[in-house]
Amino acid sequence: MPHGPSLDSTFVRTALASQLRGHEGPDQQFMRAIIDSRETKPNDLFTALSGARTDGHNHAAQAVKAGATGCILKHTVEGTEAASCFYVDDPLSALQTLAASWRAALPQLEVIGVTGNVGKTTTKLIIAQLLQPKYQVQVNPLNYNNEVSVPLCLLELRPETERAVIEHGMYTRGEIELLCSWTQPQKGIVLNIGPVHLERAGSIEAIALAKRELIEALPANGHAILNIDDPRVAKIRPYTAATVITFGSAERAQIRGHSVESHGTDGFSFTLTVDGTLLGEIDNSERRLRVPLPGTHLLSNVLAGIATAVTEKVPFNAIATAVEQLAVPLRLQISTIGNDITLLDDTYNASPASMHAALDLLAEMPGRHLALLGDMLELGSEEEQAHQQIGERAADDLDLLFTIGQRGSQIGEAAASAGLETSHIENQSDAARTLLKRLRSGDALLVKASNQLHLDAVVKELTIAMNSQFERSVRRHT
Repeated sequence: MPHGPSLDSTFVRTALASQLRGHEGPDQQFMRAIIDSRETKPNDLFTALSGARTDGHNHAAQAVKAGATGCILKHTVEGTEAASCFYVDDPLSALQTLAASWRAALPQLEVIGVTGNVGKTTTKLIIAQLLQPKYQVQVNPLNYNNEVSVPLCLLELRPETERAVIEHGMYTRGEIELLCSWTQPQKGIVLNIGPVHLERAGSIEAIALAKRELIEALPANGHAILNIDDPRVAKIRPYTAATVITFGSAERAQIRGHSVESHGTDGFSFTLTVDGTLLGEIDNSERRLRVPLPGTHLLSNVLAGIATAVTEKVPFNAIATAVEQLAVPLRLQISTIGNDITLLDDTYNASPASMHAALDLLAEMPGRHLALLGDMLELGSEEEQAHQQIGERAADDLDLLFTIGQRGSQIGEAAASAGLETSHIENQSDAARTLLKRLRSGDALLVKASNQLHLDAVVKELTIAMNSQFERSVRRHT
């Protein structure tokens, strides 16, 4: 049995202290905390949150029936008698307090925080893989990065864990500072600073101040790992007591990636140059590496992972080997449909930075380049300009552009003004049918917009139709 604290009823009672109005039921031990009864596993601690769609108290009994041995509740709930029930006025606040207490009870653990407007989840998973040769690492594969999900991450941590990589997201100022008060990071990675959630944050300057909160929270013996290629990230360098390590493609980067070569869906190669002083050597170390992840836009994510591993004293050869063996699930899914058509499904979400990254990857694909692009949301005052810029960029790289949505039409108008053939699709039901008429063998198609446009349904319909069309063609010729 590992030495360390136990996440049990006694720990919960002590952690909640004055927040606890009462406790009923047997003492139990818990493996983690959950807020969704559908995800219940044995020995879970279920927290009943009240939201716009449902009240968690309505599902507490189901969680207990499914194996939860504890519940954090505002009031008694029939069917939870077998569980250890903790009664509080504010279950979310109690969950956060409990998570902070559990993190504080793990002094041997080091937390690595990751923030940025795009690429947090991918970078987090890359870091975890690069640290595994030396440390016991925990990482949640989902994009848990806010005031609800970060506590859930913390309460998954085991006493034997040495490193935890956790995303730190934000909508407005003060949120990352709050997350850091719970996570207590020793290392902080800032990938990029751009106009995501600008509608809520108010300005790009406010977003920069919010991202800066991660490195401001670091201790003097920690490391701030910064993307020197992003001018806004470079400017926050003075605002930390931690040692600053830089990564990027610029010559001044301490962890530098250059001479990049795309291999399409098979990944990309680059030359890695590491400042020798970081490795305890006089001369710089250099190695040509091949990354088995598609898209040269992922270079900064890989470099962030390498920089983190270097600060953690992972041997250079072990880092290089791990980079070439990376197996990280990406949100952008690449598949072949119909008669040799490459489909880039990036319908999860969209921001200016992720749009540019997706177009970068599309440009690396063989064949004609087509895209169905739609609205990018929560851009506030930058909305019109951002969509126009994507349209102008599309005109440089695409052979044919389809757009959808009110804001998507702005992309199309800008692209058309720059000389690209464009077509605006009025609704989802027409999208797959319109694309079917224009696609031909060897094409590469990108589908991307904010998640609220539900273009995943278009991808599904198009995939079924193209595959069916191809199968009929094969039968006719056999």
